[in-house]
Amino acid sequence: MLRPKIPTMPTPTGRVTPPAVIEPTAVVPSAQASQSAPVAPAQSRPVVQLTPGTVIALVGGGTAVVLVVGAVLVSLLLAVALTGVSLAICALVIRSLVNTDARHR
Repeated sequence: MLRPKIPTMPTPTGRVTPPAVIEPTAVVPSAQASQSAPVAPAQSRPVVQLTPGTVIALVGGGTAVVLVVGAVLVSLLLAVALTGVSLAICALVIRSLVNTDARHR
């Protein structure tokens, strides 16, 4: 079911040069070239417009993320500290029990 994919072409071992970048050009027939006006190229990405509402939403969302991540990190640090204190207390109790048992013999 799970089979490794073997590359069909091995990786090159010598010096590799990147391919040349060629800019695409528009081909306009000669009969229409004199009649048509130049056309502006279409934008590849939509323009993002920030309104006051979206800025407030972004700031609120960022603040919420920071608060949640901070609370998680503080709780993890508190859990580690409590575990360390508990282990230290257990070690003291066990050492005390071992020492008192050794003295009574």
